[in-house]
Amino acid sequence: MAHPRVTNSLSSTTTISLFCNHHNPNNPKKPFVLLPIRACPCRPRSSQSLILHKATPSSFFFSNCKPLLRFTRRTGASPPPRVIGQAQPEHLPQSNAEGEDVLLKPQVSQLRNRIVFGLGIGITVGGVVLAGGWVFAVAMAAAVFAGAREYFELVRSRGITEGMTPPPRYVSRVCSVACALLPLYIMYRGHIDVSVTSAAFVLAMALLLQRGSPRFAQLSSAIFGLFYCGYLPCFWVKLRCGLAAPALNTRIGATWPVLLGGQAHWTVGLVATLISISSIIAADTFAFLGGKVFGRTPLTNISPKKTWEGTIIGFCGCIVTSVVLSKIFSWPMSLPSSIALGVLNFFGSVFGDLTESMIKRDAGVKDSGSLIPGHGGVLDRVDSYVFTGALAYSFVKTFLPLYGV
Repeated sequence: MAHPRVTNSLSSTTTISLFCNHHNPNNPKKPFVLLPIRACPCRPRSSQSLILHKATPSSFFFSNCKPLLRFTRRTGASPPPRVIGQAQPEHLPQSNAEGEDVLLKPQVSQLRNRIVFGLGIGITVGGVVLAGGWVFAVAMAAAVFAGAREYFELVRSRGITEGMTPPPRYVSRVCSVACALLPLYIMYRGHIDVSVTSAAFVLAMALLLQRGSPRFAQLSSAIFGLFYCGYLPCFWVKLRCGLAAPALNTRIGATWPVLLGGQAHWTVGLVATLISISSIIAADTFAFLGGKVFGRTPLTNISPKKTWEGTIIGFCGCIVTSVVLSKIFSWPMSLPSSIALGVLNFFGSVFGDLTESMIKRDAGVKDSGSLIPGHGGVLDRVDSYVFTGALAYSFVKTFLPLYGV
């Protein structure tokens, strides 16, 4: 007969030992022990389980016991008893699937925001480029102001300030305003060298007159911000609005409505801007898709996600886009000129992207801001266009005879 022994352990868990010699013929001195699972606040007492353990004479608390059977006291809708080693219930994979759905929802939402806002930005930019004039200059000033604010927030971030002294906030605000005024000034005056020199003088004076001890790091970061966020984007204004020679061979210009400017609206600057922006978009798109499918070799440590395979595919896509659009717009007239324009646009977009990636890496952030849902900040969207405007304008102005007409 079984002789129950009731013992209270340190955790107030009742241990019941059942000595049944005829149930253990190999070692009749080893009893079988029935142990309940320790109760916890989240586990109701009615569903506490009893586990049959194999006892050892060396330890009464049976720390090394192996469970043989599990007995469950059921009331109401409690789960049915099961033996240790039984397969998991079928509803567990369903809960895992629900967890995966919860994890996928933010990714789907981010992808939807990226597509929606990307299309909205593309349509808006296309309309602004076609409008030209003061509309283009005002839109450029707004983008420059937002980009300058993001740049100085990166400069003041913890990752960069550990090795340098950032400029005061009032200096960064003065620089942001100066950068925003440059496109408007160049639109109506056209003298970019004088305006940038005057803005740099104002920044240097503001830094030297500040309280405390001015530092060279403050001056260098502020001047680079003026150059990166203000001076370079102004070349897009000069490219779009400054090259007013008509693209006479463009077929689409002949059918353009008179109320929208007629054939005179299609200038060399408009065609060059459309080709440059389209080739940059093609370079980024083909590089992204090529890197996803064929990417194996990292391009640089600055941006680990970029690969040589994706870069080469992006280069080919940029050149093809530039050549195809030059045939559609009949500008520039020669094939080598369209290829050279595509090459400049590609290298300008790559090094502009890497420059912004270097700034973000030192700042220790993923995105420059959160102004555009799904895309990050303004600098994240325009980094590929910072240098390309200056390169395209210099190429058309200097190397194409008669602006390529």
